[in-house]
Amino acid sequence: MANIIEKEIVQQIEVMKSKFIAYLIPLNNEDDFKPLLANLRKEHKKARHIVYAYRVGMKSKSCDDGEPKGSAGHPLLELLYKKDLTNVALLVVRYFGGTKLGAGRLLRTYLQAGINVVDNCTMIQNER
Repeated sequence: MANIIEKEIVQQIEVMKSKFIAYLIPLNNEDDFKPLLANLRKEHKKARHIVYAYRVGMKSKSCDDGEPKGSAGHPLLELLYKKDLTNVALLVVRYFGGTKLGAGRLLRTYLQAGINVVDNCTMIQNER
């Protein structure tokens, strides 16, 4: 049995003047993801990157959105699997603070933003 979340959760961290805003959002249908992403892009027009991972039923997807390959989206997807979360989207909006973090620090920061938001959600066992 996988876990689902009750409601949207948002958490923010800052590392070397870059802001990372993590969103954990219930997602019951894969078709609902594109409008959700478009709304976040509209809301955060000045953000440099919006990386994401989602799981809906047996389908999953992740995207680094221009960050170094494997440094953002895939670790977030692995977090969703590790926490056995489904029917959920995890997105992290990054506002660049002027200092490059390097791939390793970037990966750790995106993952920490994801962990923070997942740790603050209420999980419910999904009977399906």
